[in-house]
Formats: sequence, structure tokens, C-alpha cells
Amino acid sequence: MEQFSTIFLSFIDTWGYVAVAVLMGLENACIPIPSELILGFAGYLIFAGKMEFFHATVAGMIGGMVGSIITYYIGAKGGRPFVDKYGKYFFMKKSHVDTAQEWFDKYGIKAVFFSRLLPVVRTFISLPAGFAKVNMKKFIIYTFIGSLPWTMFILHIGMILGENWKTMLAVGHEASLVVSAILVLTCAFYYIRWKRNKKKVVKQ
Repeated sequence: MEQFSTIFLSFIDTWGYVAVAVLMGLENACIPIPSELILGFAGYLIFAGKMEFFHATVAGMIGGMVGSIITYYIGAKGGRPFVDKYGKYFFMKKSHVDTAQEWFDKYGIKAVFFSRLLPVVRTFISLPAGFAKVNMKKFIIYTFIGSLPWTMFILHIGMILGENWKTMLAVGHEASLVVSAILVLTCAFYYIRWKRNKKKVVKQ
């Protein structure tokens, strides 16, 4: 897919938000287009004054959600045998599907949320969710709240790096870990604060 990078960047530069949505849809449909490439370049365009952060976030989320839902239905309707047989024609590696399956088997539908911040797994987790035919409403909610931090973070980093945005392509996995750590610490902070406030209310 690397040889297509120039084409993807040209597509985004020409079609803007529509291209971001389309490419994020393909990425979440297990086509190996790095979100760091899509959102990183979009972040640079925001830096250059050619895009708006809010609109780029919306475009990325719409594309990501549509791609995830399509992948869910592929898993639900075709099952694992279908993906194993035909996935290779859509650049789906069996090892990647296996990894996503392991995460889902271990954590269930919760994996749909936090795996969105992990390398490889984030684009394949919709398949095992589809295999298991989990509740669609919950799937959509977990996908949304898991995808939003990643989308906004990569766009923001692209803005900060500016003309050096390609740096994140070399540290994409490390960026995932940073976002995961930030999200975990944030959740822990609000959970602890909620517990403390609850105790205060009970004492009163």
C-alpha cells in the first residue's frame, strides 16, 4: 500500500473532507491505509489553513463509523470462514484477524472500545464483533467513544508537527500507546473523583 501513499495524499488535498471520510472508511473496513497518513496529513492541512479541525474530525468519524459498521456486517453475515477465504483479496491478513479475535475473546464487547487505540487491532476488531453478532447499538456506542480520542489526537499532532507531520508515520504504534495511557489516566481521574463525591454525598 505504500506505493499508493502519494495518490491518497493527492486525493485528500483535492477533495478535502470527503476524501478523509472515504479513506477512513476504507481503513476501518480493514484496508491497510494508515490512519496516521490520513489524519496526519489532514492535521497538516489544518495547520496550513486549508481545513478546519471540527470538520476534519466529523469527516474522520463519519468515515470510520461507516467502515466499522460495514466490517461488522461482513463478519455477521459471512462469518469467519468467509473472511478466511476471501479476506486476502482485500488485504486482510489472517494473523491480524486472529489477534483481533483473541482480544475480543478475552474482553468481549469492551474490546471494541479500548482496542480502537491499539495498533492493528483497532481496524480489525469489528470482524470478531460481527462474528459474535453483538448488540449493534452497543457496538456503535463503543466504536464511537473509542474512535473519537484517536481521531482528534492524530489530527492535533498533525497540526502541531505542521510540515513535519510525516514524523508520526514512523512512530504510529508509539502514538497509540500514548493515547491509550492518556485515556486510561483520564478515566481513572474522573472515576476516583466520582467515588469521592459519592462518599461526600452519603456522609451528608
